[in-house]
Amino acid sequence: MKHTVFKYGLYALISGFVLFGLPFFLGMGVDFDYGELIGYTAMVLSLLFVYFGIKHYRDKVNNGKVSLGKAIAIGMLIALFSAIGVAVFDYIYTSYINPDFASQYLEYSVKKMSETLSAEDLKVKTTELTQQMKDYGSPGFMAFMMFASVIILGFIISLISGLILQRK
Repeated sequence: MKHTVFKYGLYALISGFVLFGLPFFLGMGVDFDYGELIGYTAMVLSLLFVYFGIKHYRDKVNNGKVSLGKAIAIGMLIALFSAIGVAVFDYIYTSYINPDFASQYLEYSVKKMSETLSAEDLKVKTTELTQQMKDYGSPGFMAFMMFASVIILGFIISLISGLILQRK
């Protein structure tokens, strides 16, 4: 099991780091309209190694058998690698590549809200968002949130993969 987790986990870590950073490596910069879609797509693609890791373990290591619990354990360990890759890139990005990310995102969010909210509601929401960015906009916290997001998606994918691949 260790070899399978390490092999597929390493694939997930590298793909999570590279796919999450691909728009920036290609010089596309930040496009907040599509950034979330690109980010979640990168997370899910890197988590495909969860399925392949469980399948490899079942077919090549464990004589065609894997329980749901074992499949979830393998999947979550592989997802941990992916989460580390995404979180490390997020931390590097928000600390060194674009340290103004939080303020840029705040500005973008306020502009989007101004299209739909009244002036009074906009003022209240802007104050709330500004405080949230002060409280939670540090690179470390944002990287942790990316890590947690990948872990949650990893659990869902591990569960689905385990249900599909389980054999007793």
